[in-house]
Amino acid sequence: MSRIVRGFIIVWTVLRFGLDELVLSSFEKPWIRLLSRIVSFGRNLEAPRGERLRQALEHLGPIFVKFGQVLSTRRDLLPPDIADELARLQDRVPPFPSAVAVAIIEKSFGKPLDRIFESFEQTPVASASIAQVHFATLPGGREVAVKVLRPNMVAAFKKDLALMSMMAGWVERASKDGKRLKPREVVAEFDKYLHDELDLLREASNAAQLRRNMQSLDLVMIPEMYWDYCMPDVMVMQRMYGVPIGQTQRLRDAGVDMKKLSRDGVTLFFTQVFRDGFFHADMHPGNIQVSLAPETFGRYISLDFGIVGTLTEVDKEYLAQNFSAFFQRDYKRVAELHIESGWVPPATRVDELESAIRACCEPMFDRPLKELSLGMVLMRLFQTSRRFQVEIQPQLVLLQKTLLNIEGLGRDLDPDLDLWSTAKPFLERWMLEQVGPEKLLAQLKAEAPSYAKLLPMLPRLMAQYLKAGPPANHSRLNELLAEQKRTNKLLQSLIYGGLGFVLGLIFMQVVLRIRLF
Repeated sequence: MSRIVRGFIIVWTVLRFGLDELVLSSFEKPWIRLLSRIVSFGRNLEAPRGERLRQALEHLGPIFVKFGQVLSTRRDLLPPDIADELARLQDRVPPFPSAVAVAIIEKSFGKPLDRIFESFEQTPVASASIAQVHFATLPGGREVAVKVLRPNMVAAFKKDLALMSMMAGWVERASKDGKRLKPREVVAEFDKYLHDELDLLREASNAAQLRRNMQSLDLVMIPEMYWDYCMPDVMVMQRMYGVPIGQTQRLRDAGVDMKKLSRDGVTLFFTQVFRDGFFHADMHPGNIQVSLAPETFGRYISLDFGIVGTLTEVDKEYLAQNFSAFFQRDYKRVAELHIESGWVPPATRVDELESAIRACCEPMFDRPLKELSLGMVLMRLFQTSRRFQVEIQPQLVLLQKTLLNIEGLGRDLDPDLDLWSTAKPFLERWMLEQVGPEKLLAQLKAEAPSYAKLLPMLPRLMAQYLKAGPPANHSRLNELLAEQKRTNKLLQSLIYGGLGFVLGLIFMQVVLRIRLF
């Protein structure tokens, strides 16, 4: 019964904001298009379709707001006007009653609130679609922020997701763009993101990992997690003091170097991506602050770690090769990399894909560096991806979304920010490290424990093998000795080859630096 009631609420919201006309107009069957014109007769649907969709999601509640936020990252699937409007969705959700938050905390810890905290502020300081935050003080005087999951989120999530999945199936079967847009896969992707965010222990572990990774940079502050007070639905962390990054005038008045702040943001992001392969993937202005304390003046403060992106060594290698080919305008190599990775159908012609990529990227190089927009390049690449049926990888979609966030934040802080020229030295240095002797030594060091275990065992294994054979085993022994001689020769060849390889690497480093710089 509750699902039926929820279904009626969704249908009423769809009709109220004219989403039925938006959906029906995308179907290819003539009778459905006629139905679209009939149902829209007499209703005021002058507002842009993206605005109507955003307002409908806001009225349907926190789960749908979060779905719209995730959907806004899929610019490879959505028209630009809808993606831009959904990107305006913010976590401005009314807070739930403080008494409910207290009840959740007491249930999680199994004791009264006054035995958990020395003091607790009943009024929340922030309210999002998944949780809200209260300030408190632990016994001993440590000031903390307490994040509490909204009540009944899991149950509401399951019901709404079942309805979303059902509607996605209808759209996929009836819409002309259904197969390309893959609505059921988008819902499944949302399912994964939301499951991650509904577990505050997972968010706390993400924050702890980022905090360890970023300690050596002294550019960002990440709150410490108090593990004795972290539960799946309650998370207690260090209280941070900072100015929201959107208050640029206040930051300027305080004497913050905005140009340095924007460059530091780019450095932080590319360090997380290429050095660590683990990056904060929800870097919108609501999650970023700047410290004005004398000892940490001008440092970033990162908050909300429910969504993080990860990249494997293969992903990073792929990105490095693409960036290298892009900077050298080797569009054929970019096309070959897409086909080799399996993201493009094997029958795709390299020259056609090369020509399309050149049309996207070449105009960007002919403009002044500070006018280059990563957002424009990505939008044109997304249009190309639709034409060539490129399979967009989820981990790279998060990366693309975060890059757009970084560029937007950077330009707000410094309108003359040149993302490419700021990031290029970092990328070049990283690429040189991937093909240089340092990478080889790092790989040998990583494999050394395995070699150290194996080498001492070889004589014993050889002796066991010889003892296990019959008494008349001279022929095998002779064969083994002959094989050992051949192995010695092979080792000598490998040593000489290794020396040649190292010399070749040094030569390649010199040539590569000349070409890059």
